Amino acid sequence: MKSLVLQFLFLLIFSLSWGQEKATISGYIHEESSGEPIIGGQVFVPSIQKGAVTNEFGFYSLTLPKGAHQLIYRGGGFPNDTLQINLMQDTMISTGLGETIKIDEVEINAKREDNVNSTKIGQIELDIKLIKKLPAFLGEVDVLKTIQLLPGVSSVSEGGQGFYVRGGGPDQNLVLLDHAQVYNASHLFGFFSVFNPDAVKSVNLIKGSMPASYGGRLSSVLEVNMNEGNNKKFKVTGGLGLISSRLTLEGPIVKNKGSFIVSARRTYVDLFMKAFIKKSSSFYGSSYYFYDLNAKLNYRLGPKDKIYLSGYYGKDLFNFGNKKDDFSVKMPWGNGIAALRWNHQFSSKLFMNTTATLTDYLFSFGSEQDQFKFQLKSGIRDYGGKVELSYFPNTRHSIKMGVDYLFHTFTPTSVSASQDDVVFDTGLAQKLYGHESGIYIQDEVDIASWLRVNAGIRVSMYQFTGPFTRYYKGITGHTDSTKTYKKGEIIQSYFGFEPRISARFLLKDKSSIKAGFTYNNQYVHLASLSAVSLPTDIWYPSTDKAHPQKGWQASLGYFRNFNDNKWETSVEVYYKKMQNVIEFKQGALPSDNVNDNTDNLLVYGTGWSYGAEFFIKRTFGKLTGWIGYTLAKSDRYFPDIQDTKYPAKYDRRHDLTLVGTYELNKHWTFGFSFIYASGNTLTLPNSWYFNNQDLLFNYGKRNSTRMAPYHRLDLSATWYDKPTKTKIDKKTGEKTEVVKKFRQNVAFSIYNVYNRANPYFLYIDNDGSIQSNDFKISVKQVSLFPILPSVTWNFEF
Repeated sequence: MKSLVLQFLFLLIFSLSWGQEKATISGYIHEESSGEPIIGGQVFVPSIQKGAVTNEFGFYSLTLPKGAHQLIYRGGGFPNDTLQINLMQDTMISTGLGETIKIDEVEINAKREDNVNSTKIGQIELDIKLIKKLPAFLGEVDVLKTIQLLPGVSSVSEGGQGFYVRGGGPDQNLVLLDHAQVYNASHLFGFFSVFNPDAVKSVNLIKGSMPASYGGRLSSVLEVNMNEGNNKKFKVTGGLGLISSRLTLEGPIVKNKGSFIVSARRTYVDLFMKAFIKKSSSFYGSSYYFYDLNAKLNYRLGPKDKIYLSGYYGKDLFNFGNKKDDFSVKMPWGNGIAALRWNHQFSSKLFMNTTATLTDYLFSFGSEQDQFKFQLKSGIRDYGGKVELSYFPNTRHSIKMGVDYLFHTFTPTSVSASQDDVVFDTGLAQKLYGHESGIYIQDEVDIASWLRVNAGIRVSMYQFTGPFTRYYKGITGHTDSTKTYKKGEIIQSYFGFEPRISARFLLKDKSSIKAGFTYNNQYVHLASLSAVSLPTDIWYPSTDKAHPQKGWQASLGYFRNFNDNKWETSVEVYYKKMQNVIEFKQGALPSDNVNDNTDNLLVYGTGWSYGAEFFIKRTFGKLTGWIGYTLAKSDRYFPDIQDTKYPAKYDRRHDLTLVGTYELNKHWTFGFSFIYASGNTLTLPNSWYFNNQDLLFNYGKRNSTRMAPYHRLDLSATWYDKPTKTKIDKKTGEKTEVVKKFRQNVAFSIYNVYNRANPYFLYIDNDGSIQSNDFKISVKQVSLFPILPSVTWNFEF
């Protein structure tokens, strides 16, 4: 650690001395029409072929030799802005880029050679405008469904919202909304995500070489940032779809200094159910709906200080009732998230972001029948903080360092039961407490014109603390002793050393080779009883018995652009190893931990995954999109489950996606997506027998059966109204074209165009009887969605 500090101090001193005859330009790039910051915007100096890129707050810093320079400001979706300056001292210049122009003229200007030049390997940024043009499931545009169309990323099941990245589990993805962790990012049992597209500004997926500024997960980072709101004028946008409606309000708090945005969404499936289920039906009263609310405020305190307050609250509520059997189920779950951030610019080279976050996730299941009541609850509450400094010594260096902290409170399962006035003893609800922290430093530096390196180190620590009661099992499997720890008492500590490095080697033919290595520690686990991601899955922390997950990944890629950067291509190979991954024991249930610890129900194993990803993207012209193909393998080894390795339940050998949009004219844009993937694995019986007239099965090896391949074609068409209208001067009769204040579009979409019956799960069925010699065992398939058309009307004014 001392050597790292000394190296950093040396770089700092060298940078300061190097900059004595230079000056620094810093500032912000934003959208001129709304004041929204432009993430990934560029300031480019043609004379030295150097530049700077804005961070997620739109801030940039660029150190140049003193004298005259031409600056070119550019950003995705906006025309370039050119400025001539005579730089003699540190200067702050903020600029706004004008109205959006056609997408085929923009992609080349905004990130012209980022695919080849950057050190990013296994990292993809998605344009929310493109996401909105792609086919939508039941009219709901969805961020996570688009993520699943990228190579190396696969969905859990038909319509499912959980996702797997390069063979890792769904708990190994760090999902962030304005830097606050999201533990369950799904609505409708996984069919929709919690991310309202009207409130989302940017989406960034890191599936390969994770920078040192991120920690706590093994596989990926999905970073979603919310819009800040229009600080120029009041604006309303919304949409009406088949199953949901959206409404967004935004506008200035103080013009050009602060703004707000509030975005709400609600489904009305429950209203349809009430309309179609008769009051006389035994199922009257059954319903499902979800709603969510996004809000964000920002205010500029001065030229160097800005504060942000953002929040999200969403809830799903499922009710099922059967009057005939006097049976009912009520199942609510949801997330509450808040983030308070403060940006401060110490100097033209030093930028700070301080963040405080709150995450609250709760799931509840309650049932009632014949006066017997049962309820199960689980949840997580996190309080967090992070301080990050970004230092820009010169055009060759970008240094980032920081500390972060999370205080976890886990409630794996809390069970209660009663019959009439009798309350059953189900034990005390255990809450588990943990302190997770990290410190990191990373430096992206151009060592030579052909070699750029992003190297960093992260040191993480986790403490599992009381109050806590440990239950010890005897030979018979029953609890025979306990040990109680006091509040705040340290039960177990873990320490993690996590090196990260990625490098880009430029080749003479305008291509590059990139390589990356990451080592990660993960201190939280997700224990799942099913092959799909459901709210009943249990989040569990590392304890004295459940050790942290550990994993490393190495990746290598070749990147090349063609035809003046109109085509981007890449080939990446990776290898990943994971330790201390968890599963429930055979036959275990979450309710089994009454007067017990959940980690007594778990088994631990090792995982491997490796593969190759091929990606071709067209960024210019009327037709844009990409083709992605993944060839991969993912294995697990749990000695308590099977004495040999077996395929992971989300192992997919082949995964092919084709995604595109075609702009026919100013009024019509068409979109399509096609998916082909190897079927998921599962375990089925290989023989059966009768014992005392009971049908019993002998099962084959774990996940030795593979379902039929999954494939589906989706289509969309979006009609846009004319952006301008003709205004006639009553006195002169002169006609002029003015921009309309009210804009609208209609999005048509068809899901599963050729009505493919894709497998959701398989089950064993039997017909006939032994006595009549017609007894048969068969495997049957359950499919969810046939062809589904939808239409959504969107508007703004």
